[in-house]
Amino acid sequence: MDVLVKLNPLPHDLLVYLLIDIGLALLLLMIMKWLSGTFKKRSVADELGVQDNFAFGISMAGGMLSLCIVVGAVVGRHVGEGYATAAIGMLTFGLVGIVLVKFGRYAHDKIVLNRLDTMGLIADRSVSVALVDAASLIASAIILRSMVLWVDGSDMNAMIAIVTGFTVVLALLLMMTRLYEIRYARDNQNDSFQGALRQGQLALAVEHSGNLLGIAMIVSSASYVLNYHPSGYVSNVTGWLIVGSVLSLALLVLVTISKKFILYGLNYRQEVDQQHNIGVACLELTLSIGIALIVNGVLEFLA
Repeated sequence: MDVLVKLNPLPHDLLVYLLIDIGLALLLLMIMKWLSGTFKKRSVADELGVQDNFAFGISMAGGMLSLCIVVGAVVGRHVGEGYATAAIGMLTFGLVGIVLVKFGRYAHDKIVLNRLDTMGLIADRSVSVALVDAASLIASAIILRSMVLWVDGSDMNAMIAIVTGFTVVLALLLMMTRLYEIRYARDNQNDSFQGALRQGQLALAVEHSGNLLGIAMIVSSASYVLNYHPSGYVSNVTGWLIVGSVLSLALLVLVTISKKFILYGLNYRQEVDQQHNIGVACLELTLSIGIALIVNGVLEFLA
């Protein structure tokens, strides 16, 4: 058997650490579920099972996946450091992750989509708004995951670097969203991007979800080219801001060029904005995420 399967040496107590991490991860997911239903007039079970509110399910799924993405960066981080240390580290990073992801969603709702009542529209079954809401949560989690993997240890310096860096990069994500909103108004006789989402423009929501996820993925690759300095608070923040800005603009240019070639002969702007073509929107989503993954892979290899 040893000839057929070559295994790396595993810690003898790995199963115990795995059980601790999975148990605490389930606890954090229950907290996320509780938070999702805290401000609702109906329970989560009633909203999903009785009311069949698909939009609420999409939004909640985005929250669950965002937490799993963050927790996935923490699992196994403290193997060999003691069971108590592993449990405390998992809870600390998990709770910080929940707070920061929720903060990212709040900022997206109140600053970028400031003309929309996101929670109210989701309660009214707006699938388009729910998709963008879920994408914003997942995008925040992708960025946060890269920062958790970027720092060393679980001390106060690491927490400061994560919180400050995440806030700055989140601002970058919000500014890029504004650029897409300006583009929509320019191409549609000054029509409102947020107004289109309010009216249930699903194709636009799919396309914009790809924009959010693509930006988050390519900005997260900044962790491969930046050095972490525990006490370098300013350099950590400016590094993420400058590199993240360059990568975001590079993604915008690369995706635009790829659309010109791959969707040649097709007025993809008109198809999505005016004809609500979800198929074309899915292609644009794929290009945004795909180009970001390619750049991410190149930078990871160089690192």
